[in-house]
Amino acid sequence: MTSLPSSSGGEDAGSSTDSRPVVCARCGTQAESLPLTWTCSMENGTRHHLCDTCARENLRAIEGRLDSAWW
Repeated sequence: MTSLPSSSGGEDAGSSTDSRPVVCARCGTQAESLPLTWTCSMENGTRHHLCDTCARENLRAIEGRLDSAWW
């Protein structure tokens, strides 16, 4: 069985040690923990989360790696 590497620094918004809600970078929707249907991206060294609705609406731009300013 292969194990996945763990993230370092504990900065994952869905970790059990972080009690802050996760907020969608586009619409502001909040979730208590990181839902599996949300998308995470890195822009200019900052982690951004997108709710499933925003990710679905902007799928082509996300796959094309367009900066979110273009959406």
